[in-house]
Amino acid sequence: MLQTHSSIIPPDLLLRAYRAGIFPMADSRDDPEIYWVEPRLRAILPLDGFHCSHSLARTLRRGRFVVTCNAAFDAVIDSCAAPRAGAQDSWISQRIRDSYRTLHAMGHAHSIETWAVDAQGERALVGGLYGVGFARVFCGESMFSRQSDASKVALAWLVAALRRAGAMLLDCQFSTPHLASLGAIEIPQAEYLALLDEAGRYSVVRSPGVPPSSTTGASSAGAVSSGSAAGAAGLPAGFAALLAAAAEAGLSSSPGNFIAQSLTQTS
Repeated sequence: MLQTHSSIIPPDLLLRAYRAGIFPMADSRDDPEIYWVEPRLRAILPLDGFHCSHSLARTLRRGRFVVTCNAAFDAVIDSCAAPRAGAQDSWISQRIRDSYRTLHAMGHAHSIETWAVDAQGERALVGGLYGVGFARVFCGESMFSRQSDASKVALAWLVAALRRAGAMLLDCQFSTPHLASLGAIEIPQAEYLALLDEAGRYSVVRSPGVPPSSTTGASSAGAVSSGSAAGAAGLPAGFAALLAAAAEAGLSSSPGNFIAQSLTQTS
């Protein structure tokens, strides 16, 4: 179904669509119109089925990247929409970007960022992902990578944080070889809607000790703060709880090692 341009997509309409298993796309980066998509086959990544390869676990343990949550949402969505060599034109139009920025400001859309740090301590954004969260559901929208393993590390942190947040469903929309290699599977839309209905009935339980406005970041050097209007429910709370659990395990200086351990024990 095509919807003509009228500024941003109203946030309440967007959230209702996600709760009904539907999401918007555009034909190109410059297209002012959107259409609503309900795939016959839906890709999901079971939170207990993430495939953490030996090489990815090694990257996590070495702390190659600084990882943050909600520290650079605008930069992540712009990077996901940017032209890529050998890829089709992006479906993330300016209207879609503006709509999700509004959702982010309201606390319903979140990002995970991976940063490379040079010898002078300067950070450069090299990978990340963003998506929409509600109840115990996270709908991943897009990811990007400018260095090897940068998006895989972001996805590993996402899975680990969603587990901590008590999430039940990680939606990937469409399957790709990249996602399949990490554990994503395809299911019929009817089965997806049943899972969505179940996960959507539950409220997210706030992690103990996480303040309502907390979002955090981590690196091999420990935690850093990043401001955001988003509340602590869902992904931000799970991210903060993940860092707290790593600190309790004596791995506050190496949270990636803690994540690698937790993922390889169940994958």
